[in-house]
Amino acid sequence: MFKNKKTLDPNAPLKELSGHKRPMTRRELLGRGFIAGGAMLTAPSIFRMMHSEAYAQQVFTCNGQSGGGKIPFICIDLGGGANVAGSNVLLGGPGGPMDFLDVGGYERLGLPPDLQPNQPNQISTELGVPMHTDSAFLAGIVSKTSQITRDNCNGAIIAARSENDTQNNPHNPIYGINKAGADGNLVTLIGSRNSDSGGRSVAPMSMIDPEKRPTKISTGNDATGLVDTGKLTEILDANGAAAVMTTTEGISDAKINKLAEDPNLLNLVHCGYEESANLVATFGDPTVLDPMNDTDINGGIFSAQELNESRFEKTAAVMKLVVEGYAGAGVIEQGGYDYHNDTRSTGETRDFLAGQMMGACLEFAALRNQQLMLYVFTDGSLTSDGVIDNSAEGRGKGRWVADNSSTAAVFFLVYDPAGRPQLR
Repeated sequence: MFKNKKTLDPNAPLKELSGHKRPMTRRELLGRGFIAGGAMLTAPSIFRMMHSEAYAQQVFTCNGQSGGGKIPFICIDLGGGANVAGSNVLLGGPGGPMDFLDVGGYERLGLPPDLQPNQPNQISTELGVPMHTDSAFLAGIVSKTSQITRDNCNGAIIAARSENDTQNNPHNPIYGINKAGADGNLVTLIGSRNSDSGGRSVAPMSMIDPEKRPTKISTGNDATGLVDTGKLTEILDANGAAAVMTTTEGISDAKINKLAEDPNLLNLVHCGYEESANLVATFGDPTVLDPMNDTDINGGIFSAQELNESRFEKTAAVMKLVVEGYAGAGVIEQGGYDYHNDTRSTGETRDFLAGQMMGACLEFAALRNQQLMLYVFTDGSLTSDGVIDNSAEGRGKGRWVADNSSTAAVFFLVYDPAGRPQLR
């Protein structure tokens, strides 16, 4: 149903859009798909950690829980202003999604009268959250997930006014997720774009912590570049290198215990040695972080051909690090979602691909028997004039003709291997 014609490239930039001038700025180029969406890992110095204010309140358990013991969290940032409400995830009146809008309201969201939710067989609750049965997001998710994965999901939509064509909407919650306790065994936060939020839309200023700025991860090489265990693992295997470091730790402990220092400082130094030894033992071969070496991803969730596409390569890299606890939370940015080009087909095709990105994350969490929360947002939205696109990809829905910030929304999905989560 969502197979593209040979003449339609879902990754092609959107050159002609009604109501838009020629793109000039980076944000305009990103939203239109002309730009597809070096990693650096920093840590505070030992001198800063030794400062009393830095370690006095610490609890030194050395090796904490994977991901800080929190549910892995991934943001999907659709740059440009995608359609979320109505023909993807249902949004109704004050009574919720089933408190249906009037006919004109749904037509504005691209649904003609015969496809509106109050008609028979137009609502799917397969993922818990009510969605349109012909949602391109849903179709993409279904293409990448098993039935049991979908049965163990739930979610909700939130009306969220969002200005069009700007990166200044404070939608990105990644710093807040970290403040709630999310952390990684290697790096705190990651994002597929080299920005303060890790994506396109900004994080609320009150939440930003410059020390936790997301590390850019968009390829397998970026992931493996997080770890450098030096030359020792080239001389010895990982276990041998770890044994050397453990012996060094014992010698250092014998010396440092003779010093009259604050016990917190002694614990800090001890944990530094222990974590370094564990790092070498675990990542003596850093390719264990590479999604291309993970058969559940390469040849499983994604084909080798799909992983040649940047949208799926960055999805694979971020989801592996977050779901497996190496990063506390991550952002996957994808441009090209400013798709009001007087068709419906372009938007449907790109929404399907976004759904595949979502579905891949959910299925990987299922394969790892791990919980996961997905948060999907975009900058602005769009409106339909009711003219029907009867092409194979348009499927009888209203064409997208202009930006419209008042129809914007965000939504989230939660996966739990123990069963469908119950929302509060």
